[in-house]
Amino acid sequence: MAPSQAELLESPRMVLSPRNDGADQFLNLIQNPFNTELSEKAFWSSLGYSLGAAVLCGLLFCLLRPYNGTVYAPRVKHADEKHKPPPMKNGVFGWIQPVIKTREQVLVDKVGLDAALFMRFTKMCRNILLLLSIVGCGVYIPLNIIENKSNKAFDDTNFFMTLTPLGVWGAACWAHVVVSYAFDGVICFFLWSNYRAVTRLRRDYFNSPEYQESLHSRTLMITDIPKAYRTDDGVSRIVDEVDAVRDPSGIIARNVKGLPELLEEHEEAVRDLEGILAKYLKNPDKLPAKRPKCKSQKGDPAYKPGTKVDAIDYLTSRIERLKKDIGQQRKSVDNKNALPYGFASYQSIEQAHEVAYTAKKKHPQGTTIKLAPKPSDLIWENLPLDRKSRRWRTFMNNLWVTLLTIVWTVPNGLIAVFLANLSNLGSLWPAFQTELERDPRTWGAIQGILAPLVTTLFYLLLPVIFRRLSIYAGDHSRTARERHVTHKLYAFFIFNNLIVFSLFSTAWKYGTAVANAQQKTDLWSAIVGTDPFGNLMTAFCDVSPFWLNYLLQRNFGAALDISQLVKLAQGYVTRKLLNPTPRELIELTAPPPFDYAAYYNNFLYYSTIALIFAPFQPLVLPVTALYFTVDSYLKKYLLLYVFITKHESGGSFWRLLFNRILFATLLANVVTTLFIVARKESLAQIFVMIPLLVLLAGFKWYCRRTFDDDQHFYSTRSTKGREDMLPKSAKRDRVGVRFGHPALYKKLMVPMVHARSQHLLKDVCHGHVDTGLDGASGYSDTYRMQRMSAQNPGQPNTNATPAPFEIVNVADMNFEHFRDHAEFREQFGGDGELYGRPSDQSRPGTPSTIRPSRVGSPASFNGRPYDADGTATPEYEGATYPAGYFRPSPLRRTSSETSTGRAQTRGEIDEFSDVNLLGAAAPLGHSSPARRPLERDRL
Repeated sequence: MAPSQAELLESPRMVLSPRNDGADQFLNLIQNPFNTELSEKAFWSSLGYSLGAAVLCGLLFCLLRPYNGTVYAPRVKHADEKHKPPPMKNGVFGWIQPVIKTREQVLVDKVGLDAALFMRFTKMCRNILLLLSIVGCGVYIPLNIIENKSNKAFDDTNFFMTLTPLGVWGAACWAHVVVSYAFDGVICFFLWSNYRAVTRLRRDYFNSPEYQESLHSRTLMITDIPKAYRTDDGVSRIVDEVDAVRDPSGIIARNVKGLPELLEEHEEAVRDLEGILAKYLKNPDKLPAKRPKCKSQKGDPAYKPGTKVDAIDYLTSRIERLKKDIGQQRKSVDNKNALPYGFASYQSIEQAHEVAYTAKKKHPQGTTIKLAPKPSDLIWENLPLDRKSRRWRTFMNNLWVTLLTIVWTVPNGLIAVFLANLSNLGSLWPAFQTELERDPRTWGAIQGILAPLVTTLFYLLLPVIFRRLSIYAGDHSRTARERHVTHKLYAFFIFNNLIVFSLFSTAWKYGTAVANAQQKTDLWSAIVGTDPFGNLMTAFCDVSPFWLNYLLQRNFGAALDISQLVKLAQGYVTRKLLNPTPRELIELTAPPPFDYAAYYNNFLYYSTIALIFAPFQPLVLPVTALYFTVDSYLKKYLLLYVFITKHESGGSFWRLLFNRILFATLLANVVTTLFIVARKESLAQIFVMIPLLVLLAGFKWYCRRTFDDDQHFYSTRSTKGREDMLPKSAKRDRVGVRFGHPALYKKLMVPMVHARSQHLLKDVCHGHVDTGLDGASGYSDTYRMQRMSAQNPGQPNTNATPAPFEIVNVADMNFEHFRDHAEFREQFGGDGELYGRPSDQSRPGTPSTIRPSRVGSPASFNGRPYDADGTATPEYEGATYPAGYFRPSPLRRTSSETSTGRAQTRGEIDEFSDVNLLGAAAPLGHSSPARRPLERDRL
């Protein structure tokens, strides 16, 4: 039965008796912050601001793009021919045609499956919301307007409140039931069709040359290995318990102890020295009167902590000491104990995937066996953690996230009270109230912009916080960490920024009403008599204009992304106002990595808002659909021409996205059911809503059973009866090198210095420049070679500074000249595939891939090296192994070994050295029991 006019006016806004003191006034505001007086003005101002700013940013992008390819199209400049994006015209709108015409398969080939999946998900959200806009607005808006206008209580209500279902009662609520079924049907259809398409893309990814030729595709990672099995053969025996037909090459990891920390300290010292030299040598013709000073590092054995020293001398000597320590650690790696993880490589992808499929529910000897990620994707410091440590870290990570969520509820509630409605602030601040009444239009515009803007700025920092927390949570790979960051961000946003923000006032108001009613009756009667569901639904109606303004501003965010104004400003400030090092200038020109976690979270969050608030403010559907429509083209440009995928996961984000969209649909159904319960009209309406929950669960189960195995495994067939069909000869996989800890062979950074300061280095470094050792000092293994002339091949460069510095000319301070450097490729390389140097490519050892022996290396005959006793030892792409052992190769491939066959670049020449980082290292142990007499020959 519909309530009377007096009930409609009183029930939604139940407040305490007014009092004069400021504390009670504050309590009253908390009970009802979303006064809708300024809602209409705020909406139009937010619409004008967001669309106007978006158009302005878009025009700036169109005008600046043809003249700044470093910022707006770095992939065109740096990618190889295979990954180079489609060509664009130089006209103002020349970027539109290639973006529109580029299809999904081209996206997969040019930018990878992760980027193609991102665009597919964006288009799926766009299509879902466009169709829901037609259904939702076509049903909800006429229904709400008719029902609200028929009740005189809403004669003076503004336009946006007439679009809410405050006056919808009785049989009209059946419309919400019908629309819920329609919404769920549309969402499930698009999810199913895209699940099928993603499965097809995954199968194509498995069959791609990059995946077929990679080592990780046929390698398993085994963790939690007990001590009795921590040998190379022990790894193979563990895998044999799952499948004894195949014969893998197993390798156990070795403890590098403090070596990664030493490398980090070395890198930090190099960057500090570069920064000090850049500032001190800014004007080579007029050096500062005083040399720079710094405090000694904590833990430095040469100085007391906090001692003030000459910065240049201290850092140069510190770099030398760290380099020596790193060398000693690398030589003694064979003395370290084995770690509880290892890898097993197979002759074919089918074998590895079939074993992984068989082992997904088995834990032989308490281990966990799964497909290995790419070596560059592994978080090495987390691999040795046992289950207990991982559980503890996960618990602590979740605890910190929970504490952050709880702590943020207070400022979030204050934003909901004051920034979302400035009239509340005026009630406590008389002077501001006067200004508010003097110019309501201006303050209405500010209200429509301020609260969403402050909320957005805060949440720009959240991905950084959550990512740092997740580093210590025990994830084995960076792509898995990104998925967990997305999951935690989404949970935080939904709970804190949606539920708490929307219902903060309702919870306070409900508690106050219960406290007042308890003075006249018992607690239970007070709880039941205050109509919690009615207050809940009123709160959703009151807060809906805020979320409408919030979603409008997302269009400005999309245009700001493509304008790259932040990067332009950062580059200008760095070059003009600071003292950038050559390394920093090079990094400014590198293609930035795409933050999938943050963008996926945003899209999921906006979709959830639209689904939940569709019954309460139908305009959120077309506004969100507009955002996804615009962004489906803008993000496509950014992925094609600007961003790179730092760690390609092959579309592993899909299950997370699928589950979150289903959760958002379920949450929308729950909110609609609560609305029906609040109306108390018919139990039949509630009972009809319940099957939706069961249908969604069944749909999820069906998709998992139908598609998941095909997505995750190349092959799931049994090996019984196919033993004769399996390969018998083992390939030389170099699994011990490719999946060895990078601290064992990572090239040390070399300080970079501007060429204009080259003549000052000997004087500035006080004798540290030339130590008389082959004409160079020893910061890095790569600079003890005599530098060769680029103009006269084969001749030494007489102009080169005999110093452990990399001299960089102004014209060379571009990522194009340094993309093959290890430190730059690791940070901006996209696994190296973007530049034609995949980091995980596996090829059989042919003569063309074996480097000739060098001075001091074992003798060789027909390209095959021999030990001093004449015993042949396997050599794989520059790594010489004593019989029965392995060790990581310290050498890099030459350009002739790359798949592209291009000539050596400057960066590739600099990677070679006559100093073998592991030349004096004892070989790692390898057991070879009688039952595996050929085990040693497979590594």
